Amino acid sequence: MRVRLVQHGIFTELEHPSAALTPPEDGFYWIDANVEDLMQLQPLFHLHELAVEDCLSEEEQRPKLEVYDHGQYFIVINSIRFDDEEIFLRALNIFLGEHYIITVTRQKLNELRTIKPVLLREKVHRPDRFLYHLVDLVVDNYFVVADRIEIRIEKLEEDILMHTRKSHLTEIIGLRSEILWLKKVLGPQKELIATLNRRELQLIDDQLQKYFSDIYENAVKIAETFDTYRDLMSNLREAYQSSLANRANEIMRVFTAITTIFMPLTVITGIYGMNFDYIPETHLKYGYYIVLCVMVLVGGGMFYVFRKKDWL
Repeated sequence: MRVRLVQHGIFTELEHPSAALTPPEDGFYWIDANVEDLMQLQPLFHLHELAVEDCLSEEEQRPKLEVYDHGQYFIVINSIRFDDEEIFLRALNIFLGEHYIITVTRQKLNELRTIKPVLLREKVHRPDRFLYHLVDLVVDNYFVVADRIEIRIEKLEEDILMHTRKSHLTEIIGLRSEILWLKKVLGPQKELIATLNRRELQLIDDQLQKYFSDIYENAVKIAETFDTYRDLMSNLREAYQSSLANRANEIMRVFTAITTIFMPLTVITGIYGMNFDYIPETHLKYGYYIVLCVMVLVGGGMFYVFRKKDWL
């Protein structure tokens, strides 16, 4: 757990969270904690037991905003991470007070590391503005993940068109399931940001409403983007099935052409393989070579015709 006094974006480290109980003359306190620290923080800041229970729960939490007594808000928002194999959502739990903000996570989130230069650049000195920049970073990270998913879809489409494999179907189904699951999760998150945008909240300055409105527009764009990806995955599956069908047709065309080439050769060998005593060419000195040349010419001629017509 780290306790910081933030004054116009400048951090001052404090030794104990109890130092954050008294409102500072300027700035606010930011306590960056993990779930194990809640046992120490709960009695100090009167954190609601239901909110603490949500933080400690192993189950996935729905994004939400809860207003509790003692002028305190509890906010849950999901951070996203994509490792090219699976999409992960990490719950970011936030307790917002008049002079402090407490962030509680199970794993260290990239947004909590990248927010520090933002606070310094913007000279943030209020906890509600800290909340705005943090939510903005979380939503912006969805665009980064969306771009990586788009690259993966394009690469998968190229691979399917060039070299279709059975493993592609597993990739398509897996990625489509991830996108559908993520789209389902984005609904509550969009509602949360809409609440921050529209609802009258005493701890959030009215001037921040237009900024949260911009974040809400980005959240809507993200939801629409994943709608598009869902449709692309359906098209990709159709392309996979079409590619398999075309590949099967190509194989059958080759087999058919080979069979067609050997049909007249089979007829010739069948005629000269009959067990009659009197076959005109049977006793020719070079009969074997003549028939062999005829077979080669017939087979080669048919192969030439098929290649010219692009049947092979």
